[in-house]
Amino acid sequence: MFNVHTNLLWMLVLQADVVSKLVLTILLIMSTLCWAIFLYKFFLFRAQKKHMKRAFEYIRHVGTFEDLNLITDKCNGTTPGYFLTYSIQQLKLLIEVNNKQGIGKLGLAYWGQMQDTMYHAIDEIIYHEESLLWFLSTSAGAATLLGLFGTVWGLVHSFMSISQKQTADIAVVAPGIAEALMTTLAGLMVAIPAVIMFNYLNMQIRRIEQQLISLAQSFNRIVQIMFVS
Repeated sequence: MFNVHTNLLWMLVLQADVVSKLVLTILLIMSTLCWAIFLYKFFLFRAQKKHMKRAFEYIRHVGTFEDLNLITDKCNGTTPGYFLTYSIQQLKLLIEVNNKQGIGKLGLAYWGQMQDTMYHAIDEIIYHEESLLWFLSTSAGAATLLGLFGTVWGLVHSFMSISQKQTADIAVVAPGIAEALMTTLAGLMVAIPAVIMFNYLNMQIRRIEQQLISLAQSFNRIVQIMFVS
């Protein structure tokens, strides 16, 4: 039964006019790209979850500044590794400036700069993680509109057939209605998964953001003990 329905659907696609085929082709490309983006981000975020877990385990055992440097080596090439490397580089610059001024520990003004740097790093990471999500949200809206366009186009065909043949027989209107329903179905098959994918990935990004903030707070506490007066 499934094969019969598939064959009938394929025959409808072949019998559709150029506009309907164009709409279906665009929807197929959009669907393929949406799934490719989702799978790429899904496995990327799953790996990042493991990286964040390791980073938290490492930072719990930090006792010296050298330990912080070791963490960046262990987490090299990962999201928490980038954050820690970026933060430690800024910390080294502030310590260097502080030492030139002959001050023992970082003052609150310097530490305010350090915190700004950390949250700037988080913003950069989140901005990078949100890349390509715009395509999912755009596809969700555009696929629905393309499906609606195909629906209207198919109905116009049906009315044109009625006008030409001067009859409203089912054999006359069926092809146009079939095109309309087919493009509507295709639009929904792209839009619904795209909405789900976008919301799921967006939720994962918010989770990564919260983990980075927690990592920043842990880094903050450690460095305050070591360097801040």
